[in-house]
Amino acid sequence: MAGLPCKLIAQIAFKAGGDVFHQLFTKKPQHLATVTPVKIQACDLHQGNYGINGSVIQWKYTIDGKEQTAKQLLHDIDYTTKQISFKMLEGDLLELYKNMDITIHIETKDGVDFVTWTIIYELINADNPHPLSSELLHRVH
Repeated sequence: MAGLPCKLIAQIAFKAGGDVFHQLFTKKPQHLATVTPVKIQACDLHQGNYGINGSVIQWKYTIDGKEQTAKQLLHDIDYTTKQISFKMLEGDLLELYKNMDITIHIETKDGVDFVTWTIIYELINADNPHPLSSELLHRVH
């Protein structure tokens, strides 16, 4: 499987409202450290401005008890369709995966807001695990 693109998709209902979720991830990701300090310790702006395509942010977070970092390029931000994508530039995850892109899309179905996470990545080594973590999957609750 190494060298082949992989794709993971997860969708959850979000009770606080999709608009709130989209605004938090696009314009105020640094506030996630306040909301979930055990899992996300910081989101620092390295280039540009929060909520603007082409900006670069760096996360400090903990997954499965391990402190990690991820530097990402914000792109494909669409306020009408409530979508944002993050291209991984640097960080711990790039030790296992390459060409990792994460897209978050919010849509409303029958009055319920759903958050869909799509992760497109390539395993560096076929023995590497896929980016699944119970903490990662529950981080948005």
